[in-house]
Amino acid sequence: MQKKTARLLLTALGALLGAGLIRELLAFMVEIQLLTPDHASVYPWISLLAYILGVGVFTVLSYFFSLPCSMAFIRLMRWIEGKLSSVPMIDMIFGCAGLLVGLLIAFLITFLFLSGYSTWVATLIGIAIYVLFGYLGTTIGVKRWRELNFSWVRKLHQQTERANAIPEARGASVKLLDTSVIIDGRIFDLCETGFVEGTLIIPNFVLKELRHISDSADPLKRNRGRRGLDVLARIQKELEMDVRVDDQDFDDTDEVDVKLLKLAKLRGGSVLTTDYNLNKVADVSGIHVLNINDLANALKPAVLPGEEMSVQIVREGKEQNQGVAYLDDGTMIVVESGRRAIGETVWAVVTSVLQTSAGRMIFARLRDQKD
Repeated sequence: MQKKTARLLLTALGALLGAGLIRELLAFMVEIQLLTPDHASVYPWISLLAYILGVGVFTVLSYFFSLPCSMAFIRLMRWIEGKLSSVPMIDMIFGCAGLLVGLLIAFLITFLFLSGYSTWVATLIGIAIYVLFGYLGTTIGVKRWRELNFSWVRKLHQQTERANAIPEARGASVKLLDTSVIIDGRIFDLCETGFVEGTLIIPNFVLKELRHISDSADPLKRNRGRRGLDVLARIQKELEMDVRVDDQDFDDTDEVDVKLLKLAKLRGGSVLTTDYNLNKVADVSGIHVLNINDLANALKPAVLPGEEMSVQIVREGKEQNQGVAYLDDGTMIVVESGRRAIGETVWAVVTSVLQTSAGRMIFARLRDQKD
């Protein structure tokens, strides 16, 4: 219904535009003496034919072009609405105030220096001054209002932060995904099991970084970026979770990790990552971090000295007569005197377990070997 109404209105506007242009054309022909001023009464068929052709042509053109034009206009309005909805209210208030101040300064400058000039050059200069000072006023109003130390400004800021905080889902805090955890891919399986609750937030600047990586000239980086985009597509399409893209950005820094921590603090959420350095910085900043690697280490099979396990020796170890085996999760098992059993499945007895920052390592001996 909206499309039909918009098409009808645009078609009517096209017909009126055609009639107006024909009127101006006839007046111009009279001015250059191609037609007499009384041509409408002497040769009425000329005016009638001109109006029929003009209105008809513009009506047909506006009818066929009205639909794509109206759809483009609707998409533009929705894009502007989406951008404005992501801007905090306090930024919008001070941005509008800065715009008004900038336009006022531009008016004073043009009034003092350009009044009395009616040339097209003066008009262009005036437009440029209005655009420049309007932009500067808006930018300064948005970025520098935090320096104001008035009590009502602080109160408005606190209210805006509480309003911008995304409501927690089912009592769980929101989770912000960083680039590393998206590329890693295990976040999809973790969410699919239901162990991750709440709203998943994908910052727009993380999406930009993923697209930049996927367009890299380095094949390894390009594959990692495309893997991350595939994981995101699966998360949005297959998971029955509240997944949102957050357009909030921070122009005062270009570091994605810094932006992510600022957004987590603003939204009151946690950061999902596999980045060790980001984990440490977030801890110092007082932001809760969920590290997938820490979870994987915590879920590795626990073994105690004296337990027996069936392992397959796959290669020799660094020391003499040692054999190396692996658990299903990739944990390395060093088996004393296991070199002679390479390629065989044997029973081994755990002697000790070593936990390092790189992972877990198990030392064992063959079951038929005496201490």
